[in-house]
Amino acid sequence: MNTDSSLQAPARRARIRLTPRAAVLVLVVSALLLYLVVPLRSYLAQRDRLTQLEEQARALERQNSELEEEIRRLYDPEYLERIARECLGMVRPGEIAFVVVPKSGVATPPDC
Repeated sequence: MNTDSSLQAPARRARIRLTPRAAVLVLVVSALLLYLVVPLRSYLAQRDRLTQLEEQARALERQNSELEEEIRRLYDPEYLERIARECLGMVRPGEIAFVVVPKSGVATPPDC
């Protein structure tokens, strides 16, 4: 009989008792964790949005530099003449324009 009571004693000791103070502590810690979830989610969402905006800003800066290069080219008279000839089919006064039509009869417009 002593063996049975000695086996039951450690089982009783291993059992966790929840005191009122521990219960309040668990509630407070749980409430704090739940309270911190919303700001953490907001922070992560704002960080993702910031990354997207930075990427968009870089793309816009690249596009802006390409447009500035196009503006610079448009001030070049040789470039303007080439565009007028190739894209618009314009010729200088006194010149004769020739259009080469392929055998299929369908001419493809230039990339302008």
